[in-house]
Amino acid sequence: MAKQQVSGDRWSPNAPEFTVSELSAALKRTVEDNFGHVRVRGEISGFRGPHSSGHCYFALKDQSAKIEAVIWRTSFARMRFKPQEGLEVIATGKLTTFPGSSKYQIVIDSLEPAGVGALMALMEERKKKLAAEGLFDQARKRPLPWLPEVIGVVTSPTGAVIRDILHRLGDRFPRHVLVWPVKVQGEGSAEQVAAAINGFNALPEQGPMRRPDLLIVARGGGSLEDLWSFNEEIVVRAAAASAIPLISAVGHETDITLIDFVSDRRAPTPTAAAEMAVPVRAELISEVATLGSRVVSCWQRGQEIRRNELRAAVRALPNAADLLAIPRQRLDYAGGALPRALKTNANVHHRRFATAGAGLTLRTLAAQIDRAKERVDHLGSRTSRCVSVQMQHRRERFSALQARLTAAVRANALAQRDRITNARERVQRLTDRATRAIRVITLARVVDIDRLGQLLDALSYRAVLERGFTLVRDTGGHPMHSAADVKAGSALTIEFADGTIGATAQGVPTTRPRLRSVSRRTKVSPDQGNLF
Repeated sequence: MAKQQVSGDRWSPNAPEFTVSELSAALKRTVEDNFGHVRVRGEISGFRGPHSSGHCYFALKDQSAKIEAVIWRTSFARMRFKPQEGLEVIATGKLTTFPGSSKYQIVIDSLEPAGVGALMALMEERKKKLAAEGLFDQARKRPLPWLPEVIGVVTSPTGAVIRDILHRLGDRFPRHVLVWPVKVQGEGSAEQVAAAINGFNALPEQGPMRRPDLLIVARGGGSLEDLWSFNEEIVVRAAAASAIPLISAVGHETDITLIDFVSDRRAPTPTAAAEMAVPVRAELISEVATLGSRVVSCWQRGQEIRRNELRAAVRALPNAADLLAIPRQRLDYAGGALPRALKTNANVHHRRFATAGAGLTLRTLAAQIDRAKERVDHLGSRTSRCVSVQMQHRRERFSALQARLTAAVRANALAQRDRITNARERVQRLTDRATRAIRVITLARVVDIDRLGQLLDALSYRAVLERGFTLVRDTGGHPMHSAADVKAGSALTIEFADGTIGATAQGVPTTRPRLRSVSRRTKVSPDQGNLF
């Protein structure tokens, strides 16, 4: 931008003029060219979450200054570290200006916390949030399988961690191991770890590659920034949602990450995780042998005890002849008394039959038949009276119900007639209102159309043509705004108010200097410069 020449206390009359847009564009180019890529450290202020458009607007400040900041929606979606109110961060981006409010701002491409203190504060805040959701409750933790058939390991395939785990499993109890290779630090590592946990859970229980019975998420030691992937919310939620028991073995014993709180068991080192996963096979073999010998000795002692008890019982039992002597004597006594008992029983039944036969005469049978007939006649008459009374009750009940039904039908017909009448009146009222509304709206539309027609006539260039002016167009139908745009021999079209004619340009166009209007009311002091 050229500098204005100053003579004394006066501005040079040949200083260039700028519009506001031109000056804003020049400032924008200057700022963006000199500060194309910057890193700014400051505290986030005024952050209220993403805007409805997806963009984020806030400010970065320190003790004595503040700068406006913006994160576009696409950049915000890619960010692993999200902005939070009051957090000290290091922002990387470029400076630019916003002509709409005459201010400069930084467009942030990436964001990272400033120092370990900020990371610890963010970790504590995220820990409280997840604990409030119940992800760290002890009731959610499950026991580890005693001897898993398949063990899944989520770690880097090139580090020493996987070698330590495989070596310790081979020493203790070799098992089938599935390794899901992931990045354990840096951009995208948290998403890979979460995808590995979800991928192991998605495997079928039976198949060529069966689902593991136990998961180990392992990584070697490092700084808080190196282990930060295991503090990400996506990893913690994936571990909490895992249907497979999970051991976290991230860092050394002094390193604490959020996945340690949500896992079913935390191991201080990856080697300790392998020790937790399986028992020692040699110890199991020794223990099985010891238990086997104890079972055999217990069985032998039990057999010897039962043999001694059997011998003692045999000695205590009496002789078989002595046991059967009394029952044999009772059987002989019963056999001797049986003939006399049979004769006595036959005589008793004979007397009973004779007594019963003496009472069965023709007169007795006739009397019993007469009494039975009288009882039948009595029950028949009672039945006839009950039937007649029941029929009378049913007739009366049916008559009452018929009367109630007739009255209900008549009342329902009257109610329906009243309802139809009310509905007809309401439809008539609505029809009248609709007719009046259509009439009013039609009149309003007619008035609007007339007003717009008058406005169109007032703004149309044809009204200018009516006052004696003409409109010159080129062969493409575009209006010609300046005589300098017309070349000799060019075909032109001249439009009058009453028609259009063709013409050909001849000669060289002459231009007149533009007149500069100066307000008559402005009086310039002789000691003061004139802007014009």
